Amino acid sequence: MWQAEVRVDLDAIRENVSRLRSGTAAELMAVVKADGYGHGMVPAARAALDAGADWLGVCTLDEALTLRRAGITAPVLAWLLAPGLPLHEGVAAGVDLGAASLPQLAEMIEASRTAGRPARLHLKIDTGLSRGGASVADWPALLDAAAKAQADSLVEVVGVWSHFVYADLPGHPTTDRQLAVFHEGLAMVEQAGLRPRYRHLANSAATLTRPDTHFDLVRPGLAVYGLSPVVGERFGLRPAMSARARVMLSKRVAAGSGVSYGHTYTTPREANLAVIPLGYADGVPRHASNSGPVQLGGRRRTISGRVCMDQFVLDCGDDPVAAGDVATLFGSGADGEPTADDWAEAVGTINYEIVTRFGGTRVPRVYDGGRP
Repeated sequence: MWQAEVRVDLDAIRENVSRLRSGTAAELMAVVKADGYGHGMVPAARAALDAGADWLGVCTLDEALTLRRAGITAPVLAWLLAPGLPLHEGVAAGVDLGAASLPQLAEMIEASRTAGRPARLHLKIDTGLSRGGASVADWPALLDAAAKAQADSLVEVVGVWSHFVYADLPGHPTTDRQLAVFHEGLAMVEQAGLRPRYRHLANSAATLTRPDTHFDLVRPGLAVYGLSPVVGERFGLRPAMSARARVMLSKRVAAGSGVSYGHTYTTPREANLAVIPLGYADGVPRHASNSGPVQLGGRRRTISGRVCMDQFVLDCGDDPVAAGDVATLFGSGADGEPTADDWAEAVGTINYEIVTRFGGTRVPRVYDGGRP
């Protein structure tokens, strides 16, 4: 008997990747960072590859090496690399690395010497996000140094890439400005004598809405898991994750009873309360207090009072409720249950955060749709 669980439908991931694959002539990188957005990195990666993904994308070196240790041999790009990491392990394992500065490039050259093989690099230009990537001013120097290292057989420049700011708002002028900067950056790449196989820019939103940004490779992340990056649009995607728990305890309380810490909720009448054994240690945002939607007994209800570390309470009014009844926090919405989008709206965040919170917790993940 289970108490709480996160279920992941691997067939949904496969369907989503097939849907994304059919919408582009470019190769497809399924981004499986952050433990597959909470869905489980290795199972999500295998499902995505089953459905035709060509590449896998992660942030950290450890994530990339975990994929290799799991026996996954597909191309993998890792791009969030702090100084001092054992990059030679990634080079030896055939992991592609993202490079955005001369110091990073120097570490990758040293890693190639240690590993005894050229490091495969994707050079990143900052086209306007002001986060990762070389600035436009620093880009020529990075290209020249990379071209020299490639001529010395120390690196192979496999790709050039950047990342969007506003692709989730179709029509925002920043997207076109970034695309123009990227084209300028690509012209400098050619002038430096580099001929990378892959140019990539499109995230989930651009993969779905901006075919002119697809180039040679697209990098959907959120959409792989069936969630839309564009508010109000579904794109035929199917959410892969659901979260639910069994009622731990039910009780009848009097009108005017304060509920949970701080008594931020008081029952307006005599009521049946349901105690649900999930809390912020399990991924339920504490700021879902008095706002998080939950389906129980065929009806949507709202969390009553503060979310605790391990539990929260639902006021069910006069509806019958018993220990063992199933409360669904979110799912695909097919049975009327809340979705990750509903949760995001309720607590003032994004659907990315909801699924990533729930997936990386003590609640067991259960997989449907084949071998995880």
